[in-house]
Amino acid sequence: MAVRYQKVGKKGKGIILDEFTKLTGYGRRYASYVLRSHGRKVRINKRYVIQGDIRKTERRKKPKIYDGAVEEALKKIWYVMDCICGKRLAPILREVVRRLERFREIRISDDVRQKLYRISAASIDRLLAKERRTHQIKGRGNTKPGTLLKHQIPIRTFSDWNEHKPGFVEIDLVGHDGGDSHGDFAQTLDVTDICTTWTETEAVKNKAQIWVFDALKDVRQRMPFPLLGIDSDSGGESINAHLVSYCQEEKITFTRSRPYRKNDSCFVEQKNYSIVRRAVGYLRYDTEEELLTLNELYRHLRLYTNFFQPTMKLIEKTRIGSKVIKRYDKPLPPYRRVLACPDVSADNKQALRKLYTKLNPAHLKRQITRLQQKLYQLHAQKRSPIKKAAA
Repeated sequence: MAVRYQKVGKKGKGIILDEFTKLTGYGRRYASYVLRSHGRKVRINKRYVIQGDIRKTERRKKPKIYDGAVEEALKKIWYVMDCICGKRLAPILREVVRRLERFREIRISDDVRQKLYRISAASIDRLLAKERRTHQIKGRGNTKPGTLLKHQIPIRTFSDWNEHKPGFVEIDLVGHDGGDSHGDFAQTLDVTDICTTWTETEAVKNKAQIWVFDALKDVRQRMPFPLLGIDSDSGGESINAHLVSYCQEEKITFTRSRPYRKNDSCFVEQKNYSIVRRAVGYLRYDTEEELLTLNELYRHLRLYTNFFQPTMKLIEKTRIGSKVIKRYDKPLPPYRRVLACPDVSADNKQALRKLYTKLNPAHLKRQITRLQQKLYQLHAQKRSPIKKAAA
């Protein structure tokens, strides 16, 4: 276009200029400057000649706002917060900085503090890009269809539950078989509240109904609101007479998802990875000591995730042709969502506030890391059957 523009007359220039501004969105004055400058040579001295080229641009050099001190402080906070993304970290960064300073976990200057208070989510992700190293490993599913009793449990539809009220939960089991499904191995019962995203986990020695049932009763005692409804998959460990009669006696709604439809239990399925798998991995845990260590880890993990890990809930999904646009609410930890919920009693909220003032996220993170290392050591110490036979 520039070559044509420079050769034609005034009328032709106007036609080309109209087309060029529609394609680029430039203003007419700037578009005219670009077209007439492209390819034009300007002699600087006897040796150097500058030739205009609109295809080459020079990056504008801006002064660096977030220097090394900000980056180092941000890295420490990021590791304490379990390496979450900038969109989840930015809204709670001010509160986290204050809490870590209160427990003397970080020491920063006033200038660095003010920069951390106003840093955006995009800037967080940009500064931490080199630190991100993720390794995703796919696990295996071990859910088997339940007995004929499952036909007595209604399939949940979204019109049956009040998902804007806390107490309606999804439950699932996460197997720790390490790729070998033979014999008994530990299972983690994952219970997730749909309204507040509050999550509780409990490890059991196997998938026997009695252990899962006892774990569910223990989890119910720890939740900061009454249990109103349970939705499970169609596995036999969940669909059993004990749980059915218990829910009928306690007036708890009991429903199940459709077989082979993981999206029916999308809330708890997401927590299976983001909480359980990220914390304990994909190794095989089948000893009593490993089971006790798992539950000790989960006691710290429940406080860390529910009080300090922000969650984002999908509020709208719009499809425009092949493109899907999703809108999420403001990232908030489950603790904040519980406090904002009018259906939770004032006594329970006060108990949560009192507990929150004593919690140090950095200390919880250290305890979780210590127990994770202990789990890996216990797994490494176990000798394979081949080695035992050789000995």
